[in-house]
Amino acid sequence: MKKIVIALLLVLSSACSVDPVKEDSEPDYVPVDVLAVADAIPKYEKRTRAGNPPGQYEVLGKRYKVLAESKGYKETGIASWYGTKFHGRKTSNGEVYNMYAMTAAHKTLPIPSYVRVTHLKNKRSVVLRVNDRGPFHENRIIDLSYTAAVKLGIQKTGTGLVEVTALEFDSAKISEPKKLNQSLQQAPKEVFYLQVGAFIDSGNATQLQQKLNASNIWTSRIQHAQRQNGGVYKVQVGPLYSEQQAEQENKRLVQIGYTDSQLIVEK
Repeated sequence: MKKIVIALLLVLSSACSVDPVKEDSEPDYVPVDVLAVADAIPKYEKRTRAGNPPGQYEVLGKRYKVLAESKGYKETGIASWYGTKFHGRKTSNGEVYNMYAMTAAHKTLPIPSYVRVTHLKNKRSVVLRVNDRGPFHENRIIDLSYTAAVKLGIQKTGTGLVEVTALEFDSAKISEPKKLNQSLQQAPKEVFYLQVGAFIDSGNATQLQQKLNASNIWTSRIQHAQRQNGGVYKVQVGPLYSEQQAEQENKRLVQIGYTDSQLIVEK
């Protein structure tokens, strides 16, 4: 019983949005390039009682029950974000909240969980690690870190309509973490890129990269390849860390007119 009480107190004392009265704020100085911060990469993590109280927990007079698993979770609703007010404080699972990391708070998803959050207005998408509880407001389904809010384009408005989809590993692999780790060590890691153009003139490659940035495609590179008849400058979107992520990024490219991208796989 004592352990249960401690777990509940941790949720109550650390959850990001227990106090709905005070407004949060952006930092006066941002020490990192938030647009260059990479998405969270889903991986196996053993779940503990930290942030996952058994039974129900209560905040502001309302009861919540943590889901047994995140598999199949998908919901559309309002996202908010939290920043300087909670930066450096402990999250619900005892970690220190870093407003510049790719994390989020959720009322019922197990901690930790991984989710893809898509801003439905501009179709921007990020992958986040859930390590906190909140937001405890009736009309909000997820609280984003400051960096996630910037990348989705909602840090100025404060909220945005999003779709939240849980990302999961195969359950059989989760039940055998040692075998999973061994297979990851033996298998070469693959990184994906989507090549959208190739030019003899480096200026043309730079112009294309700038057009991608203007269309909210922020992560790309220009690769210079030497050939017998001269060099070529390849504009490639990435890095992307799964075929699923590459497929979703390709859909974004098609939406803005780049319909002939080529998939590049690097070991």
